[in-house]
Amino acid sequence: MDILRDVFVGRRKPSADATLPGAPTDEANPLAHYFYNNPGRGACKWHHYFELYHRHLAKYRGQAPVVVEIGVAFGGSLPMWHAYFGEGTRVIGIDVDPACSQFANAMTGIIIGDQGDRAFLASVRERVPRIDILIDDGGHTMVQQIATLEELYPHVHERGTYVCEDVHTSMLANFGGGYRRNGTFLEYSKGLVDRLFGWHSEDERELKVDAFTLSTQGMHFYNGMVVLEKKPMSPPRQFLTYGADAPKDAPDAPRFRP
Repeated sequence: MDILRDVFVGRRKPSADATLPGAPTDEANPLAHYFYNNPGRGACKWHHYFELYHRHLAKYRGQAPVVVEIGVAFGGSLPMWHAYFGEGTRVIGIDVDPACSQFANAMTGIIIGDQGDRAFLASVRERVPRIDILIDDGGHTMVQQIATLEELYPHVHERGTYVCEDVHTSMLANFGGGYRRNGTFLEYSKGLVDRLFGWHSEDERELKVDAFTLSTQGMHFYNGMVVLEKKPMSPPRQFLTYGADAPKDAPDAPRFRP
C-alpha cells in the first residue's frame, strides 16, 4: 500500500531535528525524542502523531497513569510510554498475536485477544479496573474500532483520554471503509459530535442528553486520529456580567431558549 511506503522503503532512522520537516526538538517533545532515538524494539508511528500525543497526553506525565494500548506488534511502543509518562506508569498491551506475551514484565501487562470480539472487550473491563488512557492502534477495521469504542470508552476513567489511531482506514475499502460510507468509524464519530450538543436539542426523540453527553468534554479530529477527552459534564450555564457602573435595571443574561 502506498500509504505504508515510508515504513518499508529505506528503513533509515530519521533524527528528531532536520530530517523531517517540522520535526520537534528534543526539548519540545520528549516522546518524539524517544521514538527517533529508539533504544530498543521496533515501533511504528506516523510522524505527525507525536505533536498530537504530546498535546493531549502531557498532562499525565508524572501522574503514574494506567495506559492501555491495543496493538503491540514489535513491542517498541510499550517502553516508550513508560519513558514518557514516568515512574509508576502501568502499561497494558492488547494484541491478537500470542507471541506478544513475551513483552510482559513487572510494569507491563499483555492481554491476548481480538478487539473485534465484544465478549473479549468485556473481559478487559474486568481485568483492567482502571484505564486513564486508551490508545487504539489495533487492527484498524471498522468493526474493531467501533466495538472497542462502544465497549471500552465508558470504562475509561472519568477524566481520561481515548485515542483512536489510523482513522484514515475509514477511507479504505479493504478495512471496510469508503468515503462517507455508512458504518465507518469516521462517520460513526461524526454522529458522536451531535451528542455533545444534546443539552440544546429541541427534539429529544432525535437527540437528547445521554451518557456520552454527560461524560465527554470534547472531541478532536486530526489527520488519521480522533481524540476524546472525558470530564463529568453538567448543564451549561450562561452569565452576563457588568462593571461597577452597571445600571440598576440591567437585564439578566440573554436566553437562547426559554
